[in-house]
Amino acid sequence: GYYTIPGAYTAVNGDQLLINTSGGGLGTTVTVTLPASPAVGNEVTFIDSGNAFGSNNLTINRNGQPILGTAANLTVSTNGAAFTLVYVNATRGWAYKDNI
Repeated sequence: GYYTIPGAYTAVNGDQLLINTSGGGLGTTVTVTLPASPAVGNEVTFIDSGNAFGSNNLTINRNGQPILGTAANLTVSTNGAAFTLVYVNATRGWAYKDNI
């Protein structure tokens, strides 16, 4: 299902997250932490429901796994961003499900 998340949230496999960083009750700092022990094929979808990632970024905490092959958190700064991360393996970590 879809979830409107608070200012900090730990995702679980299959989450579809509506994230509003425009200050509409959530504040402007939102960090989503990816699952700690993901299985290959696990997915989390992120949707900028407030159209404000450009001015108030979303931080995706990698929780010990790489994101796009890099040992760093991901900052999303594109208004209206909507994408899914899928867990590939321990080397690549989380990758975009679709080409963006």
